[in-house]
Order: sequence, then C-alpha cells, then structure tokens
Amino acid sequence: MHSLNLRTSIVTQPKNGRIPPLTAAATARQAERAAARRGKEFDGPEMRSLTERCIIWSSTQAPILPRGYNSNLQIFQSPGYVVIQGEMGDPRIVPTDGRKLPDKLLPQWNGTSVGRWDGDTLVVETAGFHPESAWRNASIDEDTLEYAFTVTDPDTWAEPWGGVYPLTKLDGLLYEYACTEGNYGMANILSGARTAEKESAAKP
Repeated sequence: MHSLNLRTSIVTQPKNGRIPPLTAAATARQAERAAARRGKEFDGPEMRSLTERCIIWSSTQAPILPRGYNSNLQIFQSPGYVVIQGEMGDPRIVPTDGRKLPDKLLPQWNGTSVGRWDGDTLVVETAGFHPESAWRNASIDEDTLEYAFTVTDPDTWAEPWGGVYPLTKLDGLLYEYACTEGNYGMANILSGARTAEKESAAKP
C-alpha cells in the first residue's frame, strides 16, 4: 500500500507558491540564445536541443521534477555513494564520503554533487552547471521518499525557490533506455531540412 499524499503543488517557497520571475540578466541570456538559433534551428546537430542529441536528460538533473513520461528512478547506495538512475539518461552519482565541493568546478551538464546524511535526511548540494544546461533533502518511510529541493541562483531567479513532492516506491525493473541507438529523430530532422533547402534553391 502506497502512502497517501494530498499535495496539490510542488512549489513551497516562496510563500505565494509561484516560481519567481527571471532576473534581467537571465531574460537577456534567454533572448540571446533564441536569437542565435532563429533561422538556424536545422543547420546542424549543435543547434538542436541537448535532449535530442542524447547528451542530457532532465529526469535526474537537479532539481529532480516529475516529467511527462518515463519519470521512474532507481535509487541505491554503496559505501560512500548514493546513485540516482533515471529511466532515461545517465546515472547521477553523489559521493557521501564527507568531501566538499571544490572551490573551482569544471562545468558539467548535470553539475557536481556532494551529499551528506543529516539523520534520516540525505542533503545533496549541486553546483557547477554547464551554461547550456537546463539548469536536497529526503525523509523515508517504507513506501515513500519525500524529495525536497531549493534552487539558489541570484543571476537567474529573482529569489530562491524550492518545493517538495513524494517519490513513491514501485515494484518492478528499470529498463535500459538507449537513446543514441534509435535516435532517428535527429537524422530525420536534419535530412528533412537539407531536402527543404534543395527544393527551395531549385525554385526559379
């Protein structure tokens, strides 16, 4: 029997229950990136999204949020590490051996994470996200892990924001999602764009 949860909203801070607005700098970056891609969306793979290119999947990115599909997670631990494996994408490996975040971080698609146990709560700190990347705490009972997160980025959000939602235990296996092996979408998108260009060039 899964734990009953009547939560109607994920966002718990700020108190108005809304994700805060972007800063002026973040809005400018967003517009700049959109302008750089406008009219060039199909020039090559580097102009397509990171997900289409099978580079990153949002299922295990911080903060972890429920997605439209394939949102299952497998969480397990070994001495000194906790691993979060999403149904899609690469595993997120969080060391819990007492190390701290380095002063200088090499930008990573999913950032660099370190974790520590505070009683029954696993606290994970993640920083050093790659600029092109889309961008913790837990209490456990037998069937439910309560996932809480806070996002602090004064260069992007007007104020910190965060939320809580339950991860419910399911029985069954987590099957491999092999993105690159069947990524026909990327090839079809680009070949379609080349065909459209040829047809347009052939018109008198």
